[in-house]
Amino acid sequence: MKILVTVKRVPDPETVIKIAPDGAGIVTDNVKWVVNPFDEIAIEEALRIKEKAGGADVVLISIGLKTAQEQLRTGLAMGADRAILVVSEQALEPLAVARVLAKVIDGEKPDLVIMGKQAIDDDSNCAGQMLAELLGWPQATFASKVELDGKSAKVTREVDGGLEVLGVPLPAIVTADLRLNEPRYASLPGIMKARKKELKEIPLADLGVDTAPKAKVVKLETPPKRSAGRKVGSVQELVQVLHNEAKVI
Repeated sequence: MKILVTVKRVPDPETVIKIAPDGAGIVTDNVKWVVNPFDEIAIEEALRIKEKAGGADVVLISIGLKTAQEQLRTGLAMGADRAILVVSEQALEPLAVARVLAKVIDGEKPDLVIMGKQAIDDDSNCAGQMLAELLGWPQATFASKVELDGKSAKVTREVDGGLEVLGVPLPAIVTADLRLNEPRYASLPGIMKARKKELKEIPLADLGVDTAPKAKVVKLETPPKRSAGRKVGSVQELVQVLHNEAKVI
């Protein structure tokens, strides 16, 4: 079995983000970069499937600058077998990402693609769905449990009314939710081995994929500061404030 896992380089959630002067992006100086947390969960799930099945080829893929090698090496240190970096100087929209992935998948021919349900930087949450449509593959999003049975997968996903269980034939696209698993830490032997594992670079231009942007970021703004709280003296006063000022009752 071959499992392809997507990896995106994103700012550390603990990093203080500053808006660039032109308002079209963030200041990247002194920003710590990490593996997108949902992608880290996807890597862990692929490794667990590999261990349970007694063997599988876990391939990581990222799209971005050459600096994304660091995040791919992190995944390799966790236990993935090899990695692919599609080198792109420009940030790609979700549809362009899906097109690039579809092109790589056409050559790799994996049995299963596991992706984080979304990236924490832009929160688009649509690349996996778009990829499934381009490939014509079944998809199971927001997975909280994945069970493989030969040529099919049973995926439990969380929905508003509770849990939904989907059965999908392979190959398929699965996107990982937060409660799917707890990612492991890379061991020292794993880190040493990661240095020797294959990391192939592919220039974006070599894929011949249309990555022209369809949208433009007009402006980014930080959220407004929350006003201080206010104490009331009684339940009656609270009801009056909610009714007359907040207009919520």
